[in-house]
Amino acid sequence: MTESDERILQFEFIVRVTVPTIFGVIFLLGLVGNIVVILVVIGDKHMRNTTNILILNLAIADLFFIVFCVPFTASGYAIPFWPFGNIWCKVVQYMINVCAYASVYTLVLMSLDRYLAVVHAIRSMRYRTERNTSIAVILTWVVISVCNIPLLLMYEEYPYEHFNEKRSACLNVEELKNANVGRMFYGVFFAFGYILPLGAVCVMYGLMLKRLLYGIVPGGNQSAESVRAKKRVTRMVIIVVVLFAVCWLPIQVILVIQKFGTYPTDIFYIGLQMASNCLAYMNSCVNPILYAFLSENFRRSFRKVLCCFSPQIRKNTYERASTRIVDEKTKNTTVPGKLNNENNV
Repeated sequence: MTESDERILQFEFIVRVTVPTIFGVIFLLGLVGNIVVILVVIGDKHMRNTTNILILNLAIADLFFIVFCVPFTASGYAIPFWPFGNIWCKVVQYMINVCAYASVYTLVLMSLDRYLAVVHAIRSMRYRTERNTSIAVILTWVVISVCNIPLLLMYEEYPYEHFNEKRSACLNVEELKNANVGRMFYGVFFAFGYILPLGAVCVMYGLMLKRLLYGIVPGGNQSAESVRAKKRVTRMVIIVVVLFAVCWLPIQVILVIQKFGTYPTDIFYIGLQMASNCLAYMNSCVNPILYAFLSENFRRSFRKVLCCFSPQIRKNTYERASTRIVDEKTKNTTVPGKLNNENNV
């Protein structure tokens, strides 16, 4: 065994310990955080509006991604073979891609919702309903699920040898037979799972920014507080989109280079790819943290959920709510209740 081979084996040992540990932290944070978001939106009727339905869908997509992607990818780093069988190989890869697409197109729907709320505030009210939003979410899942069915045929458990050791992995076997299949697959994923949806998001936020720079949108009697609420929600959605773009950019670039160019195979660049994987997966656990920091309504609803388990928290929440109601009665408002509720995020 050469010195280079020894370095590779040492690197593999470090990877088998470090990467699964990082993935374990991501898994726990993502599992708990997204479940909390789901419980908060479902458990508080005041959180049920178009934006929060989309936040709920994003949490579900991220939760599925965490469950189907992170532990199985971690096992690929921890052990040198695929222990889950051929059928589960197909299911896991199918769900990883479906959930990744579902996340990014939920961001597109969230951006469209914000665009309509800011630029066409009054005219869009008949379309921005919970029913229409739910239909859009269901159609998104159906289209994505159908379009990814070919993955069930492309992925299989693939046996191979490494330093005279028998191993196996869950791979795209069609890509092994024909490199052009891999180029087509990752080209489509890069275009439809990153560039095109984020491009559409950028266009919509560009139009929103243009409108917001000119002040209150035309079309009705909106109070300054209503406009500020719209801006707060829009800012939060922008941060969520930007984080998605930043977290997924490195691995997207690396995959494109691998399929359409030449990617170095030394230890540094392999480590860079692993770090990029970790960053992409981390995106599925950061959104709940953002909601907790950026949304007072989310924190308030979270306390309501906790009230089910703690009498003391229930008492404190009731006292704060009573004080808030008294304060709000002293204020004058010109905004209809529906406009106020739509900004509860």
